[in-house]
Amino acid sequence: MEELKNFVNSIRRDFAGKPLNEDSVDTNPLKQYQIWFEEAVSAQVVDPYAMSIATVGKDMQPSLRLVYLRDISENGFVFYTNYGSQKAGDIAENNKVALNFYWVELERQIRIQGKVFKVSEEMSDTYFNSRPRESQIGAWASAQSTELTSRQVLEEKVAELTKKFENQDIPRPKYWGGYIVQPFKIEFWQGRPNRLHDRLVYTRTETNDWEISRIAP
Repeated sequence: MEELKNFVNSIRRDFAGKPLNEDSVDTNPLKQYQIWFEEAVSAQVVDPYAMSIATVGKDMQPSLRLVYLRDISENGFVFYTNYGSQKAGDIAENNKVALNFYWVELERQIRIQGKVFKVSEEMSDTYFNSRPRESQIGAWASAQSTELTSRQVLEEKVAELTKKFENQDIPRPKYWGGYIVQPFKIEFWQGRPNRLHDRLVYTRTETNDWEISRIAP
């Protein structure tokens, strides 16, 4: 443990990202996200759509995990999950969440605060029908976040469902679907030398516009 501590404390990496200025960003943070996302794709960032989502349930204990962004619109960021999962339980108690994208190759992160709501059943159906068949069966087989006695139990369930749905379309389980995070604050963080990073924050106003401010690193 001491060796690990010494190693961690000895690591120093400076940042050399290009400047992030108020006059160079889009006035709409969703459009600015699109610009950065396209640059992440061009830079071949691994899984640029992977995002951390933090929830807080009724016990006030924060919980954090990675999910995949599966859609974005003027209204927000969409992901899909099991409605019986821990994250869904937390959301049912408290629909305020936080998202984070970190693209180390570009020395950038995007922090998002917002409220989350279920998407329509039609939207969930459309996305579910576009998934690979194996992923569809996986959604049926996994009672997400519940205890498993063994890996074999899960694999047997997959085999059972594979046989059940053989030669037929697989419907979406009613306990599986999408959420949309509607943001009220989005921060764009660009790593800069000497830890003097650029941080621009968009805050939604009462008139549904966005105000941009710079905060200290």
